[in-house]
Amino acid sequence: MTTTPPKLATPEKSPHTYTSLGAAWIPLAALCLAFFVEMVDNTLLSIALPTIGRDLGSSTTSLQWVTGAYSLTFGGLLLTAGSMADRLGRRRVLLVGLAVFGLLSLSVAFVSNTGELIALRAALGIAAAAMAPITNSLVFRLFDDQNLRMRAMTVMIIVGMSGFVLGPLLGGTALAHFKWQWLLLVNAPIALIACIGVRLGVPADRREDLTDDTLDLPGALLSVTAIGLACYFMTSGVENGWTSGISIASIVGAVAAAVAFVWHERRTPAPMLDLKLFSNGTVRGATIAQVGTSIAMASIMFGLILHFQYAYGWSPVKAGLANLPIIVTMLLATPVSEGLAKQFGHRIACLIGSVFLAGSLVGLSWGVDHGYLPIAISMVAMTVGLRTIMTICAIALVDAMPANRTSIGAALNDTAQEVGTSVGTAVIGTMIAALVTTHLPAGAWSESLKATFFHGERVTYAVVAVLVGLVAAGGALTLTDSHSTEEHVPEEAV
Repeated sequence: MTTTPPKLATPEKSPHTYTSLGAAWIPLAALCLAFFVEMVDNTLLSIALPTIGRDLGSSTTSLQWVTGAYSLTFGGLLLTAGSMADRLGRRRVLLVGLAVFGLLSLSVAFVSNTGELIALRAALGIAAAAMAPITNSLVFRLFDDQNLRMRAMTVMIIVGMSGFVLGPLLGGTALAHFKWQWLLLVNAPIALIACIGVRLGVPADRREDLTDDTLDLPGALLSVTAIGLACYFMTSGVENGWTSGISIASIVGAVAAAVAFVWHERRTPAPMLDLKLFSNGTVRGATIAQVGTSIAMASIMFGLILHFQYAYGWSPVKAGLANLPIIVTMLLATPVSEGLAKQFGHRIACLIGSVFLAGSLVGLSWGVDHGYLPIAISMVAMTVGLRTIMTICAIALVDAMPANRTSIGAALNDTAQEVGTSVGTAVIGTMIAALVTTHLPAGAWSESLKATFFHGERVTYAVVAVLVGLVAAGGALTLTDSHSTEEHVPEEAV
């Protein structure tokens, strides 16, 4: 038997909130643009790596870091950026992040070698980290009505995941007409438009919504070190081997930094992340469930990029179009995810979503050598589960935070997703390398290699299905089974 945590005192209604999505179209569109550009930048350059390699004379290892450097700094600094926003002002930090992101994107015109491009991608990851948790947090500041918050978050998730999925398609299409540098240059006008929209439509930060605690610099350093080394371990394991000296050193360093972070946060009077929040099942369960969704998403995205372009021999544009079932389902699944939350409450709805996620991976395990139709059906099932869990958990996690810690809640949400993405990519990449080959040959594949590849995919997706089911369902079980969409932290956790 579970009990609902006691509610905090209801804060005074802000005079600057909106009463409908239509009335908030300027700030909502601006926040969606900011979220879109940071998500699409995760995958946009992946399709252009061969072109970049030929243009800059890059090695294979260097090309891996062109994409890896972004996720490393992005994942490592999310909690730090959220902590700064809760102290310095959410809108202020977002505007600075957008400005820096746009200016850095323009500097790609001056890149002349791979090292400079890697450094630029790392810097873009830092700027994106200053944007990611705050865009979600500010959505909550636009509305007082909980249903409007859920609908707005649904719009944000659709836009963000569309950017993640559309990255290869947009990149492949653009490369047919422009140089690869334009894939980054286009970020500048998008960031400028988003900056104007946020400045005009998002209410200024109120002093009472922020915390006066001093910035926890040691905690920030330890969190960056722990998450950064953990992300690097995922990359190094695939590249250098899981038992190599550099891989072992990075994971040992990550664990040591994480232990030191926990020790420090429990003892400092002004922690960056109050670990007492995890005593609330909503915070703990939503974080774990979000890891499960991102493992599923990253596994399917990474695996199908290889499947379509290598095993099927499809062009980048055709492979991008093959992901359209995900986009279409994201648009059409809104009534399903909202209906499940309203009808069954967070716990049961997320358990149903977990079944969809695990079932989609089982479907892929069977369908990879049975043509595109079963793959498309699995995409649809995966997206229904993904939308349900991501929408509910994002809202529950941020809403469970104290009013002056919402950016940390959003940062924790995004960090959980980044960890899941790293785990999913590493698991499927490592298993395919072990079961098939460490070097995927270019050009047409022989029938024997295709058969081996399909067998590797079947085993891999079956293993990931079990992993995702356990993680996502385990997180869902600690959520409240109340039919209300409101979540609150206990007073003692504030």
